[in-house]
Amino acid sequence: MKAETRQRLMHVSTATLATLLFKRGLKNQFIQNVSRLSKANENMVGPAFTLRYMPAREDRNGIEVFQNRQHPQRQAIEQCPAGAVMVIDSRKDARAASAGGILVSRLKQRGVAGVVTDGGFRDSAEIAVLGIPAYHQRPSAPTNLTLHEAIDINVPIGCGDAPVFPGDVIVGDADGVIVIPAEIADELAVAAADMTVFEDFVMICVKQGKSILGLYPPTDSETVALFESWKKENGF
Repeated sequence: MKAETRQRLMHVSTATLATLLFKRGLKNQFIQNVSRLSKANENMVGPAFTLRYMPAREDRNGIEVFQNRQHPQRQAIEQCPAGAVMVIDSRKDARAASAGGILVSRLKQRGVAGVVTDGGFRDSAEIAVLGIPAYHQRPSAPTNLTLHEAIDINVPIGCGDAPVFPGDVIVGDADGVIVIPAEIADELAVAAADMTVFEDFVMICVKQGKSILGLYPPTDSETVALFESWKKENGF
């Protein structure tokens, strides 16, 4: 990811990005039913590195499998690149944990930008104060082995009904997490930064008592002129 793209996406909302994706015909890029555990003020931004779970089969998922150093969950934790966001397909099933405090701590120590699952995390209170952005459906104590088998690393997945391909750009804020196809991330970041500036202008106008009619969206020529003048006055 380009440094300027990352920087722009650090300062735009998932709501703005969702609107811009919708304008491009992409309606299902928001990861459904996940919320932020951590209290970070900054956005989570990074390319996707994925882990896929499938339903567990009892003869393959005894506790002894964690002794295998090649176990996909363990390997994913050690392979996820610094600056990436680990995105976990847990089949939208939070009855067993996708990971816990120790594994998420390891991701933080390795410089990973964040972690998202459409399942649940165990040790959720610990993860919330680690300082790494973390999103899940709800807390869950049982080990993933009870219901999930980690089966694939860095392959296309579905997470909360959103399609996620390795390298897609993941952005998370207080509202949730959205997936930007990698090939349009640069142009979308520029458009989102521009749209954010306009929405800041609109908010000022609304707080001054102006009607949204003709202002948002800017269908009146007067609005366009006022916006251009405001940008000049404020150095945009």
